[in-house]
Parts: sequence; structure tokens; C-alpha cells
Amino acid sequence: AKGHLVSPRYVFLLAGGCLLAGTAMGIYAVLLLIPAAGSVLVLLSVSPAHVHTWVFGLQMCWQTLCHLGLGSRALEPQDTRPAIALSAIMLLTQKVTSLALDIHEGTVLPQPGQGLLQQALPLCSYLLSFPALLGGPLCSFSRFQAQAMSLGAVPCPLWAVGRRCLWVLVLQALRAGLEGWLPRAQGWAGMAGLGHLWARALLFRLAYYSQWVLDEALLEVAGFGPAEGQGDLSGHDLWTLETTHRLAVFSRTWNKSTSRWLRRLIFQRCPAQPLLATFAFSAWWHGLRPGQLFGFLCWAIMVEADYRIHPFLRAQATSHMAKLLYHGSTWVFTQLIVAYILVAVETESFSMLCLLWTSYSSILPLSYGIVLLLLLLAEKPKQN
Repeated sequence: AKGHLVSPRYVFLLAGGCLLAGTAMGIYAVLLLIPAAGSVLVLLSVSPAHVHTWVFGLQMCWQTLCHLGLGSRALEPQDTRPAIALSAIMLLTQKVTSLALDIHEGTVLPQPGQGLLQQALPLCSYLLSFPALLGGPLCSFSRFQAQAMSLGAVPCPLWAVGRRCLWVLVLQALRAGLEGWLPRAQGWAGMAGLGHLWARALLFRLAYYSQWVLDEALLEVAGFGPAEGQGDLSGHDLWTLETTHRLAVFSRTWNKSTSRWLRRLIFQRCPAQPLLATFAFSAWWHGLRPGQLFGFLCWAIMVEADYRIHPFLRAQATSHMAKLLYHGSTWVFTQLIVAYILVAVETESFSMLCLLWTSYSSILPLSYGIVLLLLLLAEKPKQN
């Protein structure tokens, strides 16, 4: 209450993060601690005009090397430590590039008169704080610092956290029920059915939803909850994800903090083809597996098609019945395309990806791609 716990809070968050990293990752925790320490040195030594370039280049090179070195080990179910380490490194990339952009844009200013330890401690604590080390929405350094230094910082009331945990139980119950209903198809032989594809993707979505809600519950009980509307999933977001008939709206709402980070880091700074560059970087950030490359490239093409197809369809839907048909059919198309993309991204081998590509499920994305090509060709004479 007297303000004497600011530094111990940083130390506590940092020590807890190091302890959690060592417990969850074992020897692989070194792969997280090295770039975290290196990033702090770069943030403190490089000028604001060049800090983002240095941090982005070094961090993405390190993450790419870790993905290449641990990619096969991360898929082994016997040892989860490499997968946890890669996930934590990806989250570290989000934090350190966001902080470097803040410094580059002047949002976060250096504190004159402070020693090296006083400047480094908040940065290290931000990058390795234990509540957000393994998950949770991206939080800016300014908000983290304000929460850590707040004299009245107290954990969120337990009833609010309990409500989130109850939400997780409901989502997990739905997922368990769907797993029991889903036929136990061997391999990918059942991928030709669109219903089977949609059910598989729904299992993935429910798993993501549960994890995001659980991550935010942990942050709230630790006193570092996201600001209103800044989390990865709210009730309104869940409704939007499952009811929207626009793939572009789904893409903006899906994993919202990461979407905002990608928009700021790539989309707003790319001079040419920002949409394609954003999805290409997302595939790079996720690990560059064949399924991820194919899935994110397909996602970019589908979003571009979405931007061009819907204005044309809206102009044709003049009557009430035509509007109902337009919304209903495009909702089904969006659900099936999202399912196709999610299953492709989660595919772990090239052979399974080929089975997905040669199945009947590829007809709808391929049709969207052909329509996009026709619309682009139709626009050229008008521009000429």
C-alpha cells in the first residue's frame, strides 16, 4: 500500500517465470531464456530508430532455428517439453516485437537517471512473467507496467474467475460429446465427407476456445487481466465466430490479440500486398510446416475472395428471400472454408495434406479461388 513492493513484484513475476519455464520445459528452457536476455540487451543498447529492425530480425531468426531444430520433436506425444518451449518462444516474439514497436514509435520512452538493473528488471519481468508465459492475450508493456506498479492492484474476484472456469467446463463438455458422436474413422479415409471435416474442425475450435478462456482466467486471478475487449475471446466474440457469414470478419475475430499484433506488425507496415504478406508471415511465425504453409496461403486467398465476392452478391440480393438465401448460403460456405483451413493447418504430415487436397472438401475453396480469378480478370478491362 505504501508503494514499496514495485521492485519485489517484478522480481516475483520474473522468478516465477523462470521457475515455471524450468519445470515445464526442462533443459529446453535455455532456448527461451537466451533470446529473452538478448532482446533486453538490444532494447537497452540500440537506438529507438533501429531497435525494431534489430529485435525483429534476431528474434525471428532464433525462432526459425528453434522450429527447424525442434519441429520433429515437438510432434512427439511422449515428450511435450519441446512443444511447450516453441509455444513460449512464439509468445516471446509477440511481446518483444510489440515492445520494440512501442519504443520505435515513442509510446514507451527510456527512463533517464535509472541504472541498468532498474531499466532491465521491468523488461525481463514483462517478457518472462509467469501468468502469461505459456498463454494468454498479448498485453502491451505500458499496461503491464501500470498493473505492476498500481498500489491498489488486487486479484480479480473469484466469482468472475469461477464463471470463466464454468465456461471452460461447458466447452469441454461439448467437445467430449462431439468426440463421442464423431465416428472413429481410421486415418483420413473419412475426410471426403464435408460433415466429418466440419466436425473435426469444430473439435479444434472448441479446444482453442477452452484454452483462451482458461488463459484469461489465470491472468485475471493474478491481477493482470486484459482490458475490456482486448482479450482473445468474449461471449460476443464467440457468437461472432460461430454466426458470421463473412470469412474476413471471422479472421479479424479469431485470436484477436494475435490478429491485432499481425495487423500492426505486418499489415500496416507492408507497402505491397499487405494481406498476403500478413498471412505469409503468420505461416512463418507458426513454424512453416507443409500444412501451415498451405493453410495460411489458402486463408489469404479466401479472405481476398471474400472481400470481392460479397459486394457482388449483396448487390444481387434485392428481395427479402434473396437476402435470406445469401446470408444462409454464405454462412455455410464460411463454416466449411474455415473447417478446411483449420484441418489443413493442424495437419502434421505432407501425405495427410495430399489426402485432404485430393478430397471432395477442396471443391469449395477451389471454387472461391476460381471466382476470385474471374473477378480480377473482369476488373482489368474496367481499369484500362
